[in-house]
Amino acid sequence: MTVLAEPARRGLLLRILPPALYSGRPSAVIERSVVVYRRSWMILVSGVFEPFFYLLAFQLGFGRLVTEVAGPDGRPMSYVAFVAPALLATSAMNGAVYECYNVFFKLRYGKLYDAMLATPIGPLDVAAGEIGWAVLRGGLYSVAFLGVTGAMGLLTSWWALALLPVALLVTFAFAAISMALVTFLKSTSQFDYINLVLMPMFLFSTTFFPLTVYPEALQWVVRCFPLYHGIELMRGLAVGALSPGMLGNLAYLLALAVIGVVGSTRRIGELLLT
Repeated sequence: MTVLAEPARRGLLLRILPPALYSGRPSAVIERSVVVYRRSWMILVSGVFEPFFYLLAFQLGFGRLVTEVAGPDGRPMSYVAFVAPALLATSAMNGAVYECYNVFFKLRYGKLYDAMLATPIGPLDVAAGEIGWAVLRGGLYSVAFLGVTGAMGLLTSWWALALLPVALLVTFAFAAISMALVTFLKSTSQFDYINLVLMPMFLFSTTFFPLTVYPEALQWVVRCFPLYHGIELMRGLAVGALSPGMLGNLAYLLALAVIGVVGSTRRIGELLLT
């Protein structure tokens, strides 16, 4: 008597989502990126140095002029320790956004996703794979930066161990929303629009100054910036100053990630499957 083997159980997403949308192969997209960057690893690791140079400049220069500022809990802390979590969040953001620039060339010039969608891979696989690779790249930057800040004695609480998963969440949120926005670009000159948003967000999201130094009207504008929520979450964890408001920061980043994943998946499907 022959016993037929029971078919392998399909994953939950494979059972719920239509095959044209998701086939459970985002790892193939990530694997391709790993193979590509294996030959150009210097480009990959170059993003580690920018926030490190910022931190070194503040440690040796500006930090000698402004020695202490009020921390998240109101207690004084060194200015360099105040800036370090913000630079970590910025590093995670930049790693995600810069990787999504590559998505534009794959989509508009390389026609890579057209080839991918001719296989069983679906739009959600493409979106999840590219976002997953961006998270890996941002995680590399974050681990390197955390090692430097830890060696400099700028992390004063065991809650700082949670900075890495938060950095990955920041990378995930920015990668997802950036990928969705990049699909609307039609030429490389339109990258200037993204830079026009990134630079003010970097400068004003409490990266270098507490929120209280801004006029009240500008404070509400700053609270709308995604980077602000990542910085506030990381800064509180770095010194162990936990507050209920951090749950709001966390919810904001999670919502941004969900919107980005849904938006990028839908846009890829609209551009390449219709």
